[in-house]
Amino acid sequence: MSEKIAVRTTDAPAPAHTFSQGVRKGPFVQVSGQGPVDPATGEYLYPGDVAAQTTRTLRNVKAIIDASGATFDDVVMLRVYLTERDDFAAMNDAYGAFVTEHTTGTVLPSRTTVFTGLPRAEMLVEIDAIAIVTP
Repeated sequence: MSEKIAVRTTDAPAPAHTFSQGVRKGPFVQVSGQGPVDPATGEYLYPGDVAAQTTRTLRNVKAIIDASGATFDDVVMLRVYLTERDDFAAMNDAYGAFVTEHTTGTVLPSRTTVFTGLPRAEMLVEIDAIAIVTP
């Protein structure tokens, strides 16, 4: 049985003390929910701009995926949490541009979008991911 390991990178925001940025066990990688945070400063970026927040958040997710030894092509599922239903179109456009740019094949990851409250008022979006590393 393979060991469960924490995935860590300085290219994504440091995790809270109660969880890891990501966890890998065998070929499975789970990325914790990420927000629009600058990894260098810990500052929440782009207040009020869900498209820019989506792109920054996906950059953080990708950094953790990369640190795990996977690639964005290994991502099988992304979950997007939005605070406002009216932000869906702008999020979807930014999401589509990012995912298309970083996926080399024709099969894009599956996705679920949930409308909910988030831990900080300045967060309009949070995204987590599951990847399966191919040998």
